[in-house]
Amino acid sequence: MNEQLVETAVESVKKAGAVLLDYHRKLATLQIEAKGMFDYVTEADLAAQEAIVNLIHSRHPDHDILAEEDARKPGENLHRWLIDLEYRGYVVLGAVYDPSRKELFFAQEGRGASLNGRSIRVSSRLTQNEALVATAFPWRERALLSRYLEAFTRVFTKVSDIRRGGSAALDLAYVACGRCEGFWELGLSPWDIAAGHLLVKEAGGHITDFTGRENHIWVGDVIAGNPSMHDFLLGIIQEVFGGNVSTLSA
Repeated sequence: MNEQLVETAVESVKKAGAVLLDYHRKLATLQIEAKGMFDYVTEADLAAQEAIVNLIHSRHPDHDILAEEDARKPGENLHRWLIDLEYRGYVVLGAVYDPSRKELFFAQEGRGASLNGRSIRVSSRLTQNEALVATAFPWRERALLSRYLEAFTRVFTKVSDIRRGGSAALDLAYVACGRCEGFWELGLSPWDIAAGHLLVKEAGGHITDFTGRENHIWVGDVIAGNPSMHDFLLGIIQEVFGGNVSTLSA
């Protein structure tokens, strides 16, 4: 792997993190715009994304970028940032940065996953009633709320606890480092999933869509966990939903 690509990924997320921390100090005056029903963007989101895009373009002008607040259509280049790095259709680099904790989660295809430079692995806990699971409410797919709540109830009665952190990227990073045993969410976008996808896989976990196939980045319905917890969650999700949400809500 080109070392400059690694440096770009790490520096990009740290620059964006610094931008977000700066805006966090002035939350009272933060400008918020509606993108759609129940969907909002802040000036902090836009500024953080701009910091990433500008750095990538300055170093890799021939690379494509797929980003949440960017309307430009990707071309046909071999490299595409999601904002992570995809090469020939495979996610090969992933970085998630939590500026409030100064925690950098990083994964490179075939070379493992790390937290602040130290190797990480998914939890080895196999007992469901000792497991901590993360999820998020289906704010984009509210027509499926009743099914989601059924799945939530079935999972909740079997595990130790369920948490909602608010960031799918961090939830997946926490699965990768063993802070929770499993995670599921529906209706996500590629930039929500790509880095966490590689973190979980490189940390020894399993991650799929609701059918058990590895199409979750583009479908948007995700189940992740250590192998045991992934299979447990997949069984319940398949019983409740029977397929990917993108098909059910079409």
